[in-house]
Amino acid sequence: MASDDRSGDAGAPAVGRLEAGRVVDGFRLEARVHQGGMANLWQVSHPQHVGPLLMKVPLLRPGEDPATIVGFEVEQMILPTLQGRHVPRFVAQGDFTHQPYIVMECIDGPGLAARVDEVPLSFDEIVEIGARVAEALHDLHRQHVVHLDIKPENVMFRADGTAVLIDFGLSHHDALPDLLSEEFRQPMGSWPYIAPEQVQFVRNDPRSDLFALGAMLYQFTTGELPFGEPRSMRALRRRLHVDPAPPRALRPDCPPWLQELILRCLEVEPARRFDTAALLAIALADPRQVPLTARAQRRSSSSWLARWRRRYFDWGQASAAPPPRSARALASRSPIIVAAVDVGEGGADLAGQVREMVRRIVVTEPGARLACVSVLKTGVLSVDDYEDARGANRQVQQLAALKHWARPISKSLNLDEGRLTFHVLEAIDPAAALIEFAQRNGVDQIVMGARGSSAMRRYLGSVSSQVVAQAPCTVTVVRM
Repeated sequence: MASDDRSGDAGAPAVGRLEAGRVVDGFRLEARVHQGGMANLWQVSHPQHVGPLLMKVPLLRPGEDPATIVGFEVEQMILPTLQGRHVPRFVAQGDFTHQPYIVMECIDGPGLAARVDEVPLSFDEIVEIGARVAEALHDLHRQHVVHLDIKPENVMFRADGTAVLIDFGLSHHDALPDLLSEEFRQPMGSWPYIAPEQVQFVRNDPRSDLFALGAMLYQFTTGELPFGEPRSMRALRRRLHVDPAPPRALRPDCPPWLQELILRCLEVEPARRFDTAALLAIALADPRQVPLTARAQRRSSSSWLARWRRRYFDWGQASAAPPPRSARALASRSPIIVAAVDVGEGGADLAGQVREMVRRIVVTEPGARLACVSVLKTGVLSVDDYEDARGANRQVQQLAALKHWARPISKSLNLDEGRLTFHVLEAIDPAAALIEFAQRNGVDQIVMGARGSSAMRRYLGSVSSQVVAQAPCTVTVVRM
C-alpha cells in the first residue's frame, strides 16, 4: 500500500521521502500503520529478521518541538538496554546523520487504548488489567528504568495476555544521561496521568508510574479521569494538594478494596503509595487480603483544611525529602519473600524450621512483604473432591493451617496485614505452581523445606530441587 509521507521526512535528505517499497538500511517499508504527533510507524521486513517488525521514524519538520528530537534520542538509548516479555524486542536503529529510526518487534496483540471507549469496565477486567500492567512495571523498574508516561496508549498486550510497555521517549534510566532534565525545565508526560512529583521535575521515582497506573484504574472504574484534562499549569498543579472524587462517589457499586487500592496509588506523597509495583500486583491478585483504611469508605474529595495543609506544609516537607537513589534501589527496599510451607501431616518439625528461617530473614528486612504459600495438589485425570471424609473443605483447612503456621512470626515481628498474605495454590505440579507464583509476582526470595533423600526422590526429582533450578529468584532450602 503506497502512502504519501511528506510530513515528517524533512531533515532526512540522504534517504528522501519515505514511502511503501523503499528500503532503508536493508529494511523494506511495507505500509505506514500509524501517524502520530511525534513519529510515524511503518511495518517493515528484513531478510535476516524473522517476524513482524515496526520502524519508528521521528517527525523532523521545520519548527518541530525540540523535545521530539531529544525524546527520540532518549528512546534510542534506553530501548536497546531492555529485555524480557514486557518490552518490545529491539532490532536496529539509525542515527540523525543519515536517517533516524528505531526498528523493534511488532507486538501481536491489542492495545489498551481501545478499551477507553468501553469504560467503565467490569471489576474483573479492571483487576486483570491492573495486575498485568503492574507486573510489567515491576520488571521495568528492576531494569533501572522509570517509564514516566504510563497511559492506555503506551500499553499493549501479547497474544497470551502479557502486558508490554512501549514508547520510552520520556523515560529515565538510572545509569544513562537524563537528556530531558538537562535540556528542559517543564513537566514531561501526559498531563491527565502524571504524578505530582513529576510536576515538581522529579524524574527518578518509580512510584510515579504507580500514580499513572492508579489514574488508569480510576478511569476504567468510573469512566472519568481523576483530575480531568488540565489545559494549564495551574490546573495541572491542583493534584499537588487536591484529592480526586473517590471512585465510589461516581460508581457506588465499586468494591471498597478497589477504591482502597486506587486511592493509595493516587496519594500525593510517593511514600504513601505502594513501594513497588509487585506489591500492587499481589494486592490485586487477592483482594480479600487488602487491609482497608479510611480510603475505602471515603465519599468526597479532600476538605479545604486538608488542601491548605498540603499546599503550605505537607508537600513542602515531602518535596524536601531526598528522592530514591534509583528505581532498582526502591524495589529492593521492599522485597517479596515467599514461605513455601507443607502443612500436611508429618511435616511439623520441618515446617517449624522453615518458620524460624523465615523469621530470621524477615527481621533483617524491615520493608519486606511475606507471602505464605501452600500448594493443594490436584489429580491429573480425575475431577478432584475438595471435601475430606468429614465433609470439610480442603482448601479452607489448608488456609487455616497456613495461618496457624505463620502466627508466631506475625506476633514476634508485629507484621501488619499489609505485609503478610496467605495463598493456597491448586496445582498438579507443586514445583511448577511455586515457580509460576514467583514469576508472576516478582518474588525476591523463596524459603522452603526439603525432606530427607530417598531412592524415589532421586529418581523423580524433589520439589525443592526443581524450584532451585528454575525459580527466577533466590531460593533458600531448609533441611532436617
